[in-house]
Parts: sequence; structure tokens; C-alpha cells
Amino acid sequence: MKAIAIDGYGSAEQLTLRDLPDPPVGPDTVLVRVRAVGVNPVDWKIREGYLAAAIPSHFPLVPGWDAAGVVAAVGPAVTGFAVGDEVIGYVRRDHIQHGTYAELVPAPERTLADKPVQASWAEAGGLPLAGLTAYQALQLARTGANDTVLVHGAAGGVGHLAVQLARALGAGRVIGTASEANHDFVRSLGAEPVSYGDGLLDRVRAVAPDGVDVALDLFGGAALDVSAELLARPARLISTADPEHVTRLGGSYLFVKPSTADLSVLAGLVDAGRLTVHVARTFPLAEAAEAQRLVAEGHVRGKVVLEI
Repeated sequence: MKAIAIDGYGSAEQLTLRDLPDPPVGPDTVLVRVRAVGVNPVDWKIREGYLAAAIPSHFPLVPGWDAAGVVAAVGPAVTGFAVGDEVIGYVRRDHIQHGTYAELVPAPERTLADKPVQASWAEAGGLPLAGLTAYQALQLARTGANDTVLVHGAAGGVGHLAVQLARALGAGRVIGTASEANHDFVRSLGAEPVSYGDGLLDRVRAVAPDGVDVALDLFGGAALDVSAELLARPARLISTADPEHVTRLGGSYLFVKPSTADLSVLAGLVDAGRLTVHVARTFPLAEAAEAQRLVAEGHVRGKVVLEI
């Protein structure tokens, strides 16, 4: 199979397109012929070795945890999928080697769900990790009817989905931080935009004098402190970026988990027209290095996707 792989940690130049053996298919594994792959910040962090102490890695290492594609084969214990099924997956295991930047990916059955019918391959490929992160964070915060929700980075990959999901979960108001250039986009998602940076606390107070009920942080640092000032209950502060800081403030840290059930909820919302994945740009597999560089800059509106 063709795949992007690295032989050691380093810069984006380490990512090379090569021929690798087809991956193994275990008893409870689904072999997926990949059509699209969401490119996420964790991908370049893995490439540079930031997760080496937390998750065992093996080389050559194929990066990528998002996938959308067609089932090519199933292990003998697989019961939920058959050859020819169109699927999406957040294909994260307890070690890193057989990632999704490849024509074929071996996916544990528990990481997959049926692809939303109404999504293009690119949209489906960009949904799993970002969508699960947003959904699981909002669920952890017990987001519900009439809540006012603050989403930091509301125009980004996770943020733009979190705005829509908060609405789907019944939130009465969503406030989203974003650069001024992205304010119209954030409004189109159903949120009230405020500019991030110095003075954020006062700007949020100006539109929500009583504060907020839920806050979702994707960056850590000052955004967490601002969120804590705005919340009546610190337990409803969720961060995907800074476990020590959010815990000190009384909130919770989220590291997204594979879940067929949660992916199915997301797919259902897409098919119902209540959730849309905004694809900012697509790249061919051979240009994975350029795609990772773009994501690492941190200014993408929505998702970057590799098409295979």
C-alpha cells in the first residue's frame, strides 16, 4: 500500500510517501480502504515526539487517527461491519504505528461507525476526532437546555463543531472566541463572536453580564483563567489542552476516546442537517507535510483533510 510514514521524530520533511506492506487484520479488526483523513494538531505533535513519553510508538510510523473509507476486509470476530460498508473512525490505539495516512488502515471495530450518508468523503474524514472531542467535552460538562456556553477557538476544527453541538444539546446561547476575520463565520454557526486576546473577560461580560454556564477550552493558559472567572460552577470548565491548570481551577481535562456510539450520534446529526463539517482545504496524500504545516500554524477555519 501507499502510505505516509516517518522513521524518526522531527520536522515535516520527515513525512515521505512510500510503499509499505499491507497492515495485519486481527480478529476484531476492520481493514478500511481510506478515502479521506482529517489532519489534526495531534498529528504534527506525534511527528515531533511530544507524545513519545505517553504513548508507545513504533517505526516506520504512519500518522493519523481520523479516517473515512470503505471496508475492505474484516476479522473473524467482527460483527458490526461487512465488506463494502462505508465507515468513519477515530482509529486510536494504545500504541502508534498503523495510522490513517495510508491507503489501508487496520481499525479496531470499537473505533468505527457508519459514515453519514449526507457527508462528502472529505467532510466525513474531518469529523471523527474533532467531532468526538467537542461532543465528549460538552457531555462531560453536562451541557443542556438553556445553558450559556463559551467556546474558545470557535472557528477552528473542534470549535466550529462544538458551537453546533452545543446548540444541538439545547444550549440557549453560545459565545465563541475568534479573530475578527472569523466573526461572520462564527455567527453563521449559531454563536455570538467575541475577539480573543487581552481584555477577553470584559468582552464576554459585556455580552453575558451574568457569566456563562459551560466553558470549553482548547488552548490552555489565559483562556482557562478567564473561563474560571466567568463560571458559577468550576466543574463545568473542560480543557483539552492543560490538565494540571484546569484541575487546579476545579474543572476537568478531556482526552478524546474512541466510541462507536458517540460517532453514530455525530453521523446522525450530520444526516439530520444539524451538524456540518467545514472543510477549509484538501490535499492529496503526497502533500501531507504541507497539510500538517498549515494545521500547525493554528489559523485554519474548520478542517484540513487529505484525500486518497
